[in-house]
Amino acid sequence: MNIFKRKKQTQLETDLSPAVISVPRNYEESPFGNPSMEYWEKDLYDKLRFTVPVIDAAISKIVRLTGGYKIQCRDERYQELMDNFSGEIPVGLTGHSIQSFTDCFLESLLTYGNAAGEMLIDENTMELTGLYSGDPSKIAVLPGDTPDSPVYCIKRPDGKLKTIESPRRILFAALNPPPGKTMGVSVLRGLPALSSVLMKIYRCIGSNYERAGNVRYAVTYKPSGDISEKAFTKDRAMQIAKEWSDGMAAAKNGEIRDFVAVGDVDIKVIGADNQLFDTEVPVRQILEQLIAKLSVPPFLLGLNWSTTERMSSQQADILTSELEYYRRLLNPVIRKIAVTFLMLQGADCDVDIIWDNINLQDETALAEARLKNAQAAHIERELEEKNNN
Repeated sequence: MNIFKRKKQTQLETDLSPAVISVPRNYEESPFGNPSMEYWEKDLYDKLRFTVPVIDAAISKIVRLTGGYKIQCRDERYQELMDNFSGEIPVGLTGHSIQSFTDCFLESLLTYGNAAGEMLIDENTMELTGLYSGDPSKIAVLPGDTPDSPVYCIKRPDGKLKTIESPRRILFAALNPPPGKTMGVSVLRGLPALSSVLMKIYRCIGSNYERAGNVRYAVTYKPSGDISEKAFTKDRAMQIAKEWSDGMAAAKNGEIRDFVAVGDVDIKVIGADNQLFDTEVPVRQILEQLIAKLSVPPFLLGLNWSTTERMSSQQADILTSELEYYRRLLNPVIRKIAVTFLMLQGADCDVDIIWDNINLQDETALAEARLKNAQAAHIERELEEKNNN
């Protein structure tokens, strides 16, 4: 028994049936929904960074402000070997050092919500020979038998998934994956709509200034009631148009010509009465929404909005907490690379990731905190000595 019965098609419906229809691709069913990025998301976010400079600048600022780090081996015998490895490991075709890899990895994580890489291991020498930063839109993550054993797959051109045979070489991180999902969410999620409005405003500004800067004229010839003049109206109009065109062309070459005509000729500037729209308020409102999503203080992007010193300090503290969060996402990736290298060298020891302080204000704050702690300890010792005496 068919629950949803189809109506019989009439002859008209049959004639109007579409000749081409779209058929969805078949993905492997997963209880976690689509385990990969949507095919259009990567292109959308790339175009968004290319179109809106403030978004591209904000992501670049975040990557640079995240800072550098040092991989410290818990066994000091391997520290020099680790320093040489971390500074000289090839990354792709042109890059070197783990820092170069993690910068690219973080930029992909922010832009697409996911970042993928691979450790290149020579099967003959069993050495870690390089790092590769991959396209996160071509990888899918499925849950494995245990929570700590995900299954990595490569998307084939036909839409099906092929399991990667060496998952331990894969480096993957997801940014804020929704509940029940394995793929992360880009920090640019929600910005395309606002960005489209912003670009419409900028296009209108360009069109208005093109109209105001490249002036158009309306030349109107009004013949009098004389019969002889009316008879040659078309010829005179064509002559006026030709002379006007020649005069405007000569003006482009720096030659000044006066326009002389017989009869009632009226010359007006097209659109001279229209005023340019004030776009400062809507543009700022949209930029505020973009910056709020990216969590970057406006003064770091060259936006000189009126802010107090205390407000700037609070914004810097908020940015510091954001950068600390991104560092926590990178720590497992860095540790996996370092531990894999040590294991291939025959060493069985763990490493610690020592990050640089984000700015000089942190150095000052730490120095003041150490000074106050030392002063407090000194006063406590003096009081203890007095009590003992």
